[in-house]
Amino acid sequence: MTPPPNRRRRTAANGTAPSHNLPRRGTVRRAQAISTYGVGSLIAVDHESFVVSGLDEADHSWRKDESPVVHERRLARLLDVDCFRLPPASDDTSKDGLRVRRFPLMHSCPECNELQPHRDFSPPAGRSVCGTCEVDLVPSRFVVACEAGHLDEFPYWQWVHRSPDRDSTRIGACGGKLRMRTTGRTSSLRSIVISCTCGQVPEVSMEGSFRRNALKDLRLTCRGARPWLGSSATDPAGCGLPLRTLQRGSSSVWQPVLKSALSIPPWSSSRTDPLAGHWGKLRKYEDRAQVAVYLDAVFDGEWPISLDEVMSLLDAEREEDPQDDKEHSFDHRYRALRNKEYERLRSGNDESEHSQDEQFVCENPLGDPSVLQPLGITGPMLVKKLREVRALKGFTRLVDAESTTDPKEMPLSQNPLRWLPAMEVQGEGVFLRLDETRLDAWEKAKAVAARVERMRAAHQRVLEQRADDPSRAAQSPATPRMVLLHTLAHVLINEWSLEAGYPSASLRERLYAADDMAGVLVYTATSDSAGSLGGLVAQGEPELLDRTVRSAIRRAEWCSSDPLCMEAEVAGSAGTNLAACHACVMLPETSCEHNNILLDRALLVGTPEEPALGFFAAFPEG
Repeated sequence: MTPPPNRRRRTAANGTAPSHNLPRRGTVRRAQAISTYGVGSLIAVDHESFVVSGLDEADHSWRKDESPVVHERRLARLLDVDCFRLPPASDDTSKDGLRVRRFPLMHSCPECNELQPHRDFSPPAGRSVCGTCEVDLVPSRFVVACEAGHLDEFPYWQWVHRSPDRDSTRIGACGGKLRMRTTGRTSSLRSIVISCTCGQVPEVSMEGSFRRNALKDLRLTCRGARPWLGSSATDPAGCGLPLRTLQRGSSSVWQPVLKSALSIPPWSSSRTDPLAGHWGKLRKYEDRAQVAVYLDAVFDGEWPISLDEVMSLLDAEREEDPQDDKEHSFDHRYRALRNKEYERLRSGNDESEHSQDEQFVCENPLGDPSVLQPLGITGPMLVKKLREVRALKGFTRLVDAESTTDPKEMPLSQNPLRWLPAMEVQGEGVFLRLDETRLDAWEKAKAVAARVERMRAAHQRVLEQRADDPSRAAQSPATPRMVLLHTLAHVLINEWSLEAGYPSASLRERLYAADDMAGVLVYTATSDSAGSLGGLVAQGEPELLDRTVRSAIRRAEWCSSDPLCMEAEVAGSAGTNLAACHACVMLPETSCEHNNILLDRALLVGTPEEPALGFFAAFPEG
């Protein structure tokens, strides 16, 4: 990562930017640049704090060789962009990287206790130390944010000078300097004391600064600050929403909005990549001859794919066009994207029928799938080649984007861009479905429905509490089949981690749960040494899968926290789980689509009082 330059960059003799001409501040992995330290997030490097800059300069600072372009037409169309780019790698050979800006600007000196902007300490160039005391400065522990996604400095001056008779907008009008000290009596906010040398106001502690209306009582509202776009950048539309005080390292300061898609036919061949920027124009032509003329003009007769393939791709894209206003909604289109994946995983895509450019290979196993029928499992498929693109669409603050139907997402740049940062994962997986007839009968049981309703109601309450307007809160996805598939995916990942040697963090679930879908895909979620060596695909052969499922179900019958785990009336965050804990079915959060909520192993194996509650409770011994 590098902070943006304060002056015009020098150039080398050949006109290019010299390597390492900006100070380097730590490193992050590519995956972290999407999921943890994306645009607008705060990152601590040693004793300093920075905000990751927006993407307006990325077209120039992200080198093409370190930040290659990747294509995934279905996801790009959903997000209305042309392509995606991998974040630049951070290693010793990289020329540049993610740009960062110092934030918060307010710092304190633990020696002289002064509290003021970083530049007022007159630090030496490239260092963050007090110019007088020569000790490391401490970035402000507190920031403020609003639900629209803006981020700003904590208003220390107004917090100290909070007399109702004083004009709180005239910062520094008293002529004094702020100071911060810690009494050391407790570890609470009461021990952090702010004072002003003007002597006109008494010193005050930070106690109460996290109250929802603490800053509203000071007549302070959001001014629309966007420090990741520049120190003086503000929202041109203004804001005025209430401000909330947050710890600088709080997860509420930055929450990514991630969208992903699998590359499936007919878009899964890398031979179509040269056409990525041309589909919008190609769609204007209905006639084959017109398409051929366009391709000749663009590629000078050397087409990357045949005309028949181009026409079939255009037909496939038009087939997914929204037909009415309801289908134009983003959520509906994203669900339709998942539906297409489910259909393709069911039907397969044989490797022998395609070239080595094919990025999706899904085949029927060699063994007899009927051995899985007693378990209620059907249609296992071996996904020998799989590619997932995971893009950062935007981010939110204070509110979870999944908690409301109208999330207030903050864009990644000041000016619209035709690309988004994304991660590309290539690996393998195993797909399986549950028998629809048996599943329909099971989920209609009153005990099953009542148990899931408890989780759904608890999750719905959480969504309403997180949404700024409870009437617009998103609907909980909890249904009997969704919770069953979710818990089954977790126990399978845990079982493969134990039996096949895969780290649980290297596997990931992808759920397909709806009225017309009942499948789960477990696939490699990292591209490291545990990525794509064929070991996971081998686990999908019916005989081995049968033993794996039976072993996983038996293991789920008992937890080291039982009977407390199985008999718990509420578990997890605000009761969104039932019989689920870290000792039995929970996974690393990078492996789970739903942040380890909506889990209940009782739906797999039943309870001592109600054994028939479990979908797999009556499977015959094998």
